[in-house]
Amino acid sequence: MLRKTLLATSLALTAAAIAACGGGSSAATVPGTNYTAARAFPTATPIKHLVILYQENVSFDHYFATYPSATNPSGEPAFKANAATPAVNNLVSANLLTNNPNFTNPANGSDAANPFRLDRTQAATADQNHAYTAEQQAYDNGKADLFPKYTGKGTSGGVGAFGTKGQVMGYFDGNTVTGLWNYAQNFAMSDNAYTDTYGPSTPGALEAVAGQTNGATFPVTSKKPFTLAAYSYYIADGQGGYTDINDVDPGYDVCSSKTDQMMLNAPNIGDLLNAKGISWGGFMGGFNLSVVNPNGTTGCQRSTYSNVIGQPITDYIQHHNWFQYFKSTANPTHARPSSTLAIGHTLQTDGKTPDPANHEYGLQDFFAAVKAGNFPAVAYLKAPAFEDGHAGYSNPLDEQMYLAKVINFLEQQPQWDSTAVIVTWDDSDGWYDHAYANPTNPSFDAQADQLNGSGVCGSGTPMNGVGGKPVNGRCGPGTRIPFLVISPWAKTNYVSTQRISQASIVRFIEDNWLGGQRLGGGSFDATAGSLMDLFDFSGPQGKAPKVWIDPNTGLVVSQPPAGSTSPTFTTPANINVATS
Repeated sequence: MLRKTLLATSLALTAAAIAACGGGSSAATVPGTNYTAARAFPTATPIKHLVILYQENVSFDHYFATYPSATNPSGEPAFKANAATPAVNNLVSANLLTNNPNFTNPANGSDAANPFRLDRTQAATADQNHAYTAEQQAYDNGKADLFPKYTGKGTSGGVGAFGTKGQVMGYFDGNTVTGLWNYAQNFAMSDNAYTDTYGPSTPGALEAVAGQTNGATFPVTSKKPFTLAAYSYYIADGQGGYTDINDVDPGYDVCSSKTDQMMLNAPNIGDLLNAKGISWGGFMGGFNLSVVNPNGTTGCQRSTYSNVIGQPITDYIQHHNWFQYFKSTANPTHARPSSTLAIGHTLQTDGKTPDPANHEYGLQDFFAAVKAGNFPAVAYLKAPAFEDGHAGYSNPLDEQMYLAKVINFLEQQPQWDSTAVIVTWDDSDGWYDHAYANPTNPSFDAQADQLNGSGVCGSGTPMNGVGGKPVNGRCGPGTRIPFLVISPWAKTNYVSTQRISQASIVRFIEDNWLGGQRLGGGSFDATAGSLMDLFDFSGPQGKAPKVWIDPNTGLVVSQPPAGSTSPTFTTPANINVATS
């Protein structure tokens, strides 16, 4: 009934809209466009639905160091590469698996280590140091030889380097991140994608929606600007304002810290989509505070037990929530949408009353909306924390479970022929990656910037911030991260070498739906690389076939796994980390 109602509503409201790609009059000029179906909006490409699966804390080499060659020990999922797999800029091609500078540099002391394979039994690792300054120090003026000293952390009781700061040199192969390697084999990925700045989750979340970390304001704060002696999450930008460089909770969120909160005085991509009446949303695991999990937890403390980690993990992490940092797109009380049909829209179904959710929803709301025929044009998805991939409380096996469930679901939707899924990560967690990028946007904070010397990260003039003047605290590119595109329109078994970044997501949305309109105010969207090299739009339909992935093993299967039409994320799979 919901699907029929929505379709009828959409048809009535979009009679004058153009359903084909590009050209024609804008659907935003049609009265009632708050309920224009996503397929009716003119787009520059055949993509009418973009789903961003934004994961946590992985460097490219941490997941793809030896791709496409896996060890394939007995009892673990075996990965067999296509003979035509293109070359990848990883530790094999760079000849850095042995005699690595992180092993030979005496400054790393007893923690010095060469890169080493992490087995499936070692899926649960320590959380590495991924602060803005620490990552710069690890890259050591481009030599990339001080990761154990500055970003490394070990697991107590671990054997060998796993128990020392040398753990930062560990990498997984296709026997553990099997699903991701199979997606890379069948679709497109980049080996030249970077964070826009150094640092952890909050800057990475902001870059993916605003291309910006400048313009920070603080409803409450217990911190002074960052110094080497006193960690903090912001610095003075040199123009009378502040720039975010580390993790901090969003302002006014009912789940946020009561002593440290930040907001960003800058536009984000949601603002531009709202102005055109295009449906979109941020969907986060744990955001719906009314849900009671199977273990009885609810509210801000909802949690899910991970069999891999061996403990319950709180589902919602507020400092990962992209749009909560902006007054225009925040939902501080986690108010629920007025209806399933209102999901993705600014107004309720009466076309007049603002919807209380303000485009911010729980993760399950996305699946409810899609199943009801209300598939938003743009959707940012965040897993419950135990499945987001963040070392310390998540892991690649739980992460694989989440990614496969979401993608298997989407491939069964009637809109799949016009859908693209981006899978990427907010930061590197400090994990070693050999690919150093010379800064194109410098920064010169005397304390926080340490890449090329004390108080130096790059050279030249910093990029303008939200006030139109050059600002500090945004040195980048930062660290290299994985970036995959899964779509009928993706190139197959393709590795793009064109430089892109987190802000390239914003640029793609702007170019596809908004005629190339930019956010302005120093956003990196204006300089970010294009994602177009990952796609093939040469024919009347996408050429890449559907690929079904077993969530437990990551192996390709012949048909959609059981339960994939109604995925849930509050109960983990019974994953055996040693065998499958």
